[in-house]
Amino acid sequence: MLGGSAALAATAGLRRAPAARAADRLGGGPATIRLAAQAGTVPLVGPPHPATLVWGYDGRIPGPEIRVRQGERLRVVLENRLPEETTIHWHGLRVPNAMDGVPHLTQDPVPPGGTFAYEFDVEDAGTYWYHPHVRGAEQVARGLCGALIVEEREPPPTIDRDVTWVLGDWRLQEDAQLAGGFGNRMDAGMAGRIGNTVTVNGRVPEEPFAVRAGERIRLRLVNAATARIFGLVFEGHAPLVVALNGHPVQPHAPGDGRVVLGPGERADLVLDMTGRPGARARVLDTFYSRLEYRLLDLAYGPQPLRDRPQAAPVPALPANPLPEPELTRAERHAVVLGGGMMGRLDGARVDGRWLEPREMLRHGIAWTINGLAAAPGHHVHEPLAVLRRGASYVLALRNETAWWHPMHLHGHAFRILSRNGAPTSRREWGDTVLIPPRDSAEIAFVADNPGDWMFHCHVLEHQAAGMMGVVRVA
Repeated sequence: MLGGSAALAATAGLRRAPAARAADRLGGGPATIRLAAQAGTVPLVGPPHPATLVWGYDGRIPGPEIRVRQGERLRVVLENRLPEETTIHWHGLRVPNAMDGVPHLTQDPVPPGGTFAYEFDVEDAGTYWYHPHVRGAEQVARGLCGALIVEEREPPPTIDRDVTWVLGDWRLQEDAQLAGGFGNRMDAGMAGRIGNTVTVNGRVPEEPFAVRAGERIRLRLVNAATARIFGLVFEGHAPLVVALNGHPVQPHAPGDGRVVLGPGERADLVLDMTGRPGARARVLDTFYSRLEYRLLDLAYGPQPLRDRPQAAPVPALPANPLPEPELTRAERHAVVLGGGMMGRLDGARVDGRWLEPREMLRHGIAWTINGLAAAPGHHVHEPLAVLRRGASYVLALRNETAWWHPMHLHGHAFRILSRNGAPTSRREWGDTVLIPPRDSAEIAFVADNPGDWMFHCHVLEHQAAGMMGVVRVA
């Protein structure tokens, strides 16, 4: 997957677009943030390679980091300067249905030259992101994404610096331009469009990430790739996970010392810089066996911030105001993920009619949820489930395929109860759950947000090839 090219595969520039403040600090309602979805050229790889033609918000990769305080109101006006329709989806935020950014389901897509105003209150602190939901497998792969940070009402104590790394994945040609073939049958039926270049905040590194001895950093990781799964190891350091997919967890070391993030997932880490002035430490991505590579180096400056790391323990972040599901009264639904290469495909119900496997493949469909599939580019009419507003539900997800699936539910946050039959050891909340091949997970939530909500795989080629459905809350 990395092609052995040091020029393209060793990756991670750290510059990012300046943050856009969402709140009008003088009162009188929210300030308006304007985002233009447009083409641009960005030096993803850097000299001697030419700049890469991309699509980005304001022409940047990633788009401007939006920062808003918990409880404030966010207003963003999207201007579409692309040659095709688009929208913005606010990944992980519990927004009103009309603000969710799903074309033909929650809004009409924004045509070229058109605008759309998104406005909603932000309930939950944490790390989120924004991206289109029109032809996402191509529009996100071309660069349309940005981080959305919801700051706690009171800044957490003991943190010296708050940093965001938006992890990107690109399939580039030798001239550093994007390769074509978006949504080809091989990608759609297997692992998705995994690229040969990884970036952090839209750049291959020109220099390492500068740190100071004794510093305590809150590192917000966002996986904005369409298909790549990251497994980050911080050599010589002991990161603590303090939030997953936007929501706090009890601070803990990641399993096997590796922070694993599927597409669409986020993690907040606290890193104590325990090295000596002048030292270096590698950050590795070891998720794919025999394809490990160095993401970047942490480089200690000559002057320490303090003589020794902070002695104060890392405190838990305050909980978000999430409704607790009543597990003893919750209604259960089985959700079976099927299809894909090296998997069983018996046919599927598509737009109200049954398609045999060969006909599915002719229509570009390779995946199913409970035997239902979304036709590429079509609105899903038949809901997977109709849920009563205010009731509690448990979804028992079972992956019967040979591939990983990060399953994402819009409009709600859910608790992850178990993985592969084993109860989770911490109260994990999220909007996306990564399910390995042949494994399972149980999630629970209160269906308190009315409307039709997307439920889909966030390997965006899988979504485009059928693994997408609707959950109706009425």
